[in-house]
Amino acid sequence: MGESITDGTLATFLKKPGESVEADEAIAQIETDKVTIDISSPASGVIQEYLVKEGDTVEPGTKVAIISKSEGAASHIAASQKTPDSKPPPQTDDKQKPKVESSPVAEKPKAPSSPPPPPKQSAIEPFKYNVRFVPMTRLRKRVATRLKDSQNTFALLTTFNEVDMTNLMKLRSQYKDAFHEKHGVKLGLMSGFIKAAVSALQHQPVVNAVIDRDDIIYRDYVDISIAVGTSKGLVVPVIRDADKMNFAEIEKTINNLAKKANEGTISIDEMAGGSFTISNGGVYGSLISTPIINPPQSAILGMHSIVSRPMVVGGSVVPRPMMYVALTYDHRQIDGREAVYFLRRVKDVVEDPQRLLLDI
Repeated sequence: MGESITDGTLATFLKKPGESVEADEAIAQIETDKVTIDISSPASGVIQEYLVKEGDTVEPGTKVAIISKSEGAASHIAASQKTPDSKPPPQTDDKQKPKVESSPVAEKPKAPSSPPPPPKQSAIEPFKYNVRFVPMTRLRKRVATRLKDSQNTFALLTTFNEVDMTNLMKLRSQYKDAFHEKHGVKLGLMSGFIKAAVSALQHQPVVNAVIDRDDIIYRDYVDISIAVGTSKGLVVPVIRDADKMNFAEIEKTINNLAKKANEGTISIDEMAGGSFTISNGGVYGSLISTPIINPPQSAILGMHSIVSRPMVVGGSVVPRPMMYVALTYDHRQIDGREAVYFLRRVKDVVEDPQRLLLDI
């Protein structure tokens, strides 16, 4: 399941005992603190029985099911991938008796029995309200731990600005059909903010850096993490080398990663790393917020909803589509000056995208 994953929770069985299964067909799913992993059958056959229950914690190598391939013969499915030196099970004749394991499996010593834990007590008086206890998913617990660690470790500070979205929205409206026809993907606003963030990170490299003990590590690359809310919780896939991408490449990568995240097929490698995060709470209607840094990064940009507001332009009050933007940063490393300059650069590029063409 990957070196960084030591165990998982058997979330659900996709097949029932007695049902047939094909080789490499998924029969169950394991939920880890990062991704959901399919358990695939190594051979065709019929599911004879499951050896664990939904909700059980399993480790790599745990036998979770028995598949009957022929009369009396069975193949054990393990909750891990085959190792390179693993050998296939010996072949048996239909009339032969079952094959048994060549070596005994050492059982773990049983822990001394302890009294059962006391029943959960709710802070809500039960005679006033009906309550339900729903266990947190491993992903939710992992996110909670990381965010709390962020608050405990970083000196968090948030600065705000507002962006006039008129020109970026006009650019999008003017070229969206031609863009889609040529590149096969829609032109969204996120690619504009990613390009603006890349430019701001290049102007303020300390925002793209990270503290390591007594040193500050400056990264010469820009990997942008995009926060994506799914039904199972928050995942943060990474757009690698975003500084080398054009608008079309960014939009295609965003669509691909978001689709995988919502389908639960995104891999651990696609979420590893990242030097800076962008979170768009505006898609849910958020007007303003203070996002929390995604460790071990040092800053996060928060986008919000676009609202038409009266603004003074050229001495006249006119309606403009405005968005509040927020930058939460680690004040141990980044001074207020750099944080404000960063947001000003984002604002300048979004309000006048032609700056990217002229590199000014």
